[in-house]
Order: sequence, then C-alpha cells, then structure tokens
Amino acid sequence: MPFVFKVTVLIFVLNTAALGKCGGEFNQFLEDIKKESQELGYTEKIVDAFFENVSLNSKVLDADRAQGIFLRPFNEFAPRLINEYRMYHGKKNLKKYSSTFNEIENIFGVSRGVLTSFWALETDFGAVQGNFNTLDALVTLAFDCRRPLLFRPQIFAALELFSRNEFNPATTKGAWAGEIGMVQMLPKDILENGVDADRDGKINLQSSTSDALFSAAKMLKSLGWKSNEPWLQEVILAKEIDWFDTGTDKIKTVKEWKNLGITGKYTDLPVGPDNASLIIPQGRKGPKFLAYSNFHVFFEWNKSFIYVLTAAHFANRLEGSPAFSPGNPDKGLNKNQMKLLQTKLKNVGYEVGQIDGILGAKTRRSIQEVQRTLKKPADAWPTIELLEIF
Repeated sequence: MPFVFKVTVLIFVLNTAALGKCGGEFNQFLEDIKKESQELGYTEKIVDAFFENVSLNSKVLDADRAQGIFLRPFNEFAPRLINEYRMYHGKKNLKKYSSTFNEIENIFGVSRGVLTSFWALETDFGAVQGNFNTLDALVTLAFDCRRPLLFRPQIFAALELFSRNEFNPATTKGAWAGEIGMVQMLPKDILENGVDADRDGKINLQSSTSDALFSAAKMLKSLGWKSNEPWLQEVILAKEIDWFDTGTDKIKTVKEWKNLGITGKYTDLPVGPDNASLIIPQGRKGPKFLAYSNFHVFFEWNKSFIYVLTAAHFANRLEGSPAFSPGNPDKGLNKNQMKLLQTKLKNVGYEVGQIDGILGAKTRRSIQEVQRTLKKPADAWPTIELLEIF
C-alpha cells in the first residue's frame, strides 16, 4: 500500500477504531486487532512481530480504578502536588533550559511555566516515567470496556511507530495508561506531534529533554493554545455575585466580570482575552480564579478538573505568582458521602457520570441546579447540610 494512502487510512482508523470493540475472549480480541492491522496495509510479518509477546496486565486495571488522590479537595490536592521538590527543580530547570524555552515560545507560543508544570507533575522531570510495558497497557485498556474508544486507536498508532522503528513493543515502558516519556504522551500524540528537536534522527521523549518539551509544546499548540494569553488568574470579589454564574461552563467577558466587582488579586485583569470563567473549586468561601481560553486546553491533556487547576496554578507559581489563598471553605464530603449524594442526584434524574465519589464536572453542575432549586448559594460545593436536606 502506498505510504501516503496507508497513513490516510491509519488516521481514519485512529478516529473510528471500529467503534470501540472490546471485551469478549482475549485471544479473539487479539485476532481481530491483528486482522484490522493487516487491513491497514501492515504485513503479517510486522503484525506478528508487534503482537508476539503481548499480554493482559491486571495491574493496569488496578491502577485505573485506584486513583484515590482525585478525591481530595483542591486546597489539599494542590499543595501535595506542588511540593518543595518540584518548585525547586522546576525553577532550576527553567534556568538550565532557558534557551530551549526561548525557542519553543518563539515557535509555538507556549509558556515555559506551563511546559515545566506538566514536566514536573507527570514524571518529576523525567525521573519517574513508569514501569508498565506500554503495549500491554494499551491492549489491556482497549480490551477493558471502560474507554475502548480512547485506547484502541493507540494500539494502531504504536504499530505505526513500530513500523518506523520508533517503538519497541518488548522494551518500551511508561505509565499504566500507555503514556510514554518525560511529558507522558500517548502513541497517537507522538505520531502527530513528535519533534526531533535535538536533530539526532529520532524522536526520543524518554531521554531527550528538548524532544520532550518541543513535542509537548507542539501538541498544546495543535489543541488550541493561544500565544501571549493567560490561562488562570487568582481574583478577589468586591461583593456577592450570583454563584450560579460560576463554573467552567459559564462564560462572561472580562469586562462583565469587572463590572461585577472582580479584580486580580496580584495583577490587573488582562486586556487581551475577551472571555473567562469564574471557578471556585471549594465553593464561595474558598479560592477564586478566572480561567481563560488557554485553561481549557489543559483538559486535552488530563480530564480531571482538580489536576488541571493544579497544573495551571503551578505554571503560574513557576513564573513568579504567589501560592493561592485557600480561604475558609465549608467542610466538604468524604468519598462515601459523595457517592450517596451522587446516588440521590441520579435517582431524581440528574447527571453525575459514574458514582465514584469524585466531584466531577457533571456532579458539580447538578449540585448547582439543586442548590438553585433549594434557594441556596449555587456554588457547586457539596456540604453535609446539602446532603441532609436533599
């Protein structure tokens, strides 16, 4: 099959991925994957070599289901991740790779603080890249039926990298979710955004800092990053507002926020960006931020709201901003209480996603709706009082 045609077909399959076939008997699942690989134009020899030693890894599924840290509220989660080690080495690396960051900002417009934040939070600057066999992880997660549409395409992307001699299924290791390298990119992202920045003839995200940082910047740019624009700013409120207007899905112009008495805590609100959202991760008594359009690009890297907010704030810290003011939020719910509230919400028709005890976007939105119905401040922060009266 001509190379250009094969890549075109590959992109189509990466986007559709047989509509997420999963589950059943593993050997049959694997045979289906192999057949589909050959239909893409890969030879039987390449396909057999690629899948020769693949196996299911139950530890991958254990890791997928045991992300307990995301149950912590922002005021606890963020300081735990933005620790002294990461602050020290983050600033040290900003100096060490200053020329690299200068070049990246000139080409892609992605801030050095943002890249260093991901570099730190994902792998502690490359020190902890994961010890899971990448192909086993991808196949396991594709076979599992929780998110096959995400992980099945990654198998074919890894196969394409293998055909280019850029992926070794026997030795490539990384995170439990199949990400590779210092900034933890999935094979499809490497295919589309990998950069050989050090010009040694290969894209090496595991040991080449310049390759990793350039690739991450290219990826963020492709996801919609806007040059010379902010992503997150801590703010203060001069007066009470309608708390139902808060949340990442509620957008106003910066001028409208100013008219509501919102000002920057340390710097003036920007003139450039037109729109922003007011986010209050622990309700009206906790920390407050304006999130701009670049903030939403963070979600393309990680879907967790609390992780994204932490990464965005950490990027600010690395560029000189103080730590956020925690405020004095009302006590929240523990995991079991959150699951009970989610169950109650679901039973009366509200969307909460999975009943997992995590305060995700759907649960926040539903809590706001309930709070407004009950004529309570609709700040999306679940409390014992709300659990008892709802």
